[in-house]
Amino acid sequence: MSLGIVFLSEVFGTAMLTLLGCGVVANVALKGTKGNSGGFLMVTWGWGIAVFCGVFVAAKSGAHLNPAVTLGLLVNGKAEFAPGVKVDVASTLTYFGGELLGAFLGAVVCWLAYKQHFDDEPAQASKLGVFSTGPAIRSNPWNLVTEIVGTFVLVFVILTLGGTPSGLGPLAVALLVVGIGVSLGGPTGYAINPARDLGPRIAHALLPIKGKGSSDWAYSWIPVVGPLVGGALGGILAKVVPIIITAAS
Repeated sequence: MSLGIVFLSEVFGTAMLTLLGCGVVANVALKGTKGNSGGFLMVTWGWGIAVFCGVFVAAKSGAHLNPAVTLGLLVNGKAEFAPGVKVDVASTLTYFGGELLGAFLGAVVCWLAYKQHFDDEPAQASKLGVFSTGPAIRSNPWNLVTEIVGTFVLVFVILTLGGTPSGLGPLAVALLVVGIGVSLGGPTGYAINPARDLGPRIAHALLPIKGKGSSDWAYSWIPVVGPLVGGALGGILAKVVPIIITAAS
């Protein structure tokens, strides 16, 4: 498979992920929507369904949709990112680029869909919250720990149960994301995906959103570094744990 196909697959899949994911947050957070004040459980299920759809759209490239998943596969020692896509520097950067661009584009389309509600919403935090995550209690070290743990669970379970997301199955990955959200998402809003947070945050900074305020760049490194560390740990332990278990048995 050509890297061009991989790139387009990841762009469209990640765009669908962030369009629907940011969309459910907009529906809950913005003034006057039909789903206003729907609650965090609605958000977690919305993100799970967003992942479900994104995995189907990007199935051809293995549906990483997430640089932390790509990195996890890399450090796990996989020979291929997807059938016909060998693991090397060029393919790794192709996945990263497609995921980031797709996340940005999905957020832009979400803004278009909710344009009037963004205009009517007085709270800057609610507008930013549609695009990117933020902590319930701001503490960089502990917020970082939360993102590391959540992303570790995501990547470790994906690799342990089924290799790539397309191998594990869209529904299983979607339920995993819901599970992480309802159990570990409370402190930070669970980015667990650098592209999912950074791409929409860039969109928030660039779009002409009425009264949008700051994009909170001081916090922006947490949902990038934390998931990358967690993804790498998940990839390493997904390789080591079966060896330990086999040796012990």
